[in-house]
Amino acid sequence: MTVLAHHIYEYEKGLRSLVLHTLPSSQAPGAVERLQRRGICYHLERVDENRMNLFLGDPLCMEVVKRMCQKPLGTLSPEEDFILGIMLGYSRLGQCRRYMQRKALLKAG
Repeated sequence: MTVLAHHIYEYEKGLRSLVLHTLPSSQAPGAVERLQRRGICYHLERVDENRMNLFLGDPLCMEVVKRMCQKPLGTLSPEEDFILGIMLGYSRLGQCRRYMQRKALLKAG
């Protein structure tokens, strides 16, 4: 929960508009309660039996996440993956490289 506290801090200070935090399923209820107490928008997605992906952030960002991430993150299209990576603040150059690699894999397959 220390990492979650840091993510919340970064969001509240305006350093991030969107955060993706993966946590054990057993910790999800406590995390959700913490976000609700602070009035922070969130979206929870199951990764597997033991883990959850918790997105938190600006309501507009959360709306995009809810529309795109209704499936496992590994199954996002290259375009969806690119958009999500940029929204999460990942390196633009790194995201461009990842997008091109994923598109090349799709062409080869």
